[in-house]
Amino acid sequence: MKPETKYLRDVIIEQIYYHMKKDRNILFLTADFGAPSLDKLRKEMKDNFINVGIAEQNLINVSTGFALEGFTVYAYAIAPFLTMRAYEQIRNNLSLLSQIKGMNLNVNLIGVGAGLSYDVAGPTHHSLEDISIIRTLPNILIFSPSDLSLAKKFLDYSIAVKKPKYIRLDGKPLPRIYEDKDIKNMKLEDGFYELLKGKKVCLVATCYMTHKSVSVAKKLSQNGINIGVIDVFLMRPFNENLFFKLLSKYESVISLEEAFINKGGLDSLVSSILDKKNSSIRLERMGFKDTYTFDIGSREYLHKVNKIDEKSIIKNIRKLLKKKG
Repeated sequence: MKPETKYLRDVIIEQIYYHMKKDRNILFLTADFGAPSLDKLRKEMKDNFINVGIAEQNLINVSTGFALEGFTVYAYAIAPFLTMRAYEQIRNNLSLLSQIKGMNLNVNLIGVGAGLSYDVAGPTHHSLEDISIIRTLPNILIFSPSDLSLAKKFLDYSIAVKKPKYIRLDGKPLPRIYEDKDIKNMKLEDGFYELLKGKKVCLVATCYMTHKSVSVAKKLSQNGINIGVIDVFLMRPFNENLFFKLLSKYESVISLEEAFINKGGLDSLVSSILDKKNSSIRLERMGFKDTYTFDIGSREYLHKVNKIDEKSIIKNIRKLLKKKG
């Protein structure tokens, strides 16, 4: 039986609708961006729904105003336009203002189209910078889920924690990775979960690339090679000590992301922790080099062009194992 597959945006919107029915202090704002699951919310909860138009900067301004009045706000747009077109507003209205004592700004930025999920739309719609630029801003939590179970679990957390958050969602439907027992036992505040235990080499990934990591690990296991897989889903806050404890079991770590490497993304999160611990663990970074991709094609084709496809990942793992003997 194939695992359940669903758009993460639908999971999030359905959960917002569920909570909104019980709590009229929850608002949903969109920058003229829709979804089939949004039709029901817009129709039945019209007093809690606002379309500000194609105006991401104003989306942040209006959301901040409502949050200052005590509302829990979800602001919904395409990821690269939300994070980059409205960056100044996110910085001044959310990052700066939320640092002032007593400013409980519960604004949840929902960006759809993380990484290459809008593959054929070209580099204007690819979101390779969002983690890096939002990590630069203090006081904003970053959530990058890999499956629908995580997305669903996070909704309760997003209501309870009165801080600005960036929720980056893949634009394509994703299969379930986590079993119910995993979700029940995990602590979201840790920021990660060890999906597979291995020896010598561990893949650390987020969002869509976690699925690719699991696929690679399963293929290698058929040849007697067991590698670890850690899914990073919350990059702030993050339990650095527990994360390092897991990494300490391995000789080499590969960070894997649909993002520019050496720019402050997932690889920088991993490397900073290794540096703080004076670790001798080898870190290999796999992602996009310092250039945009103008090739048009499927996600898998773009992965091959940028050497983050499964064949390239396996080649890198075998190279590390050969070096370590």
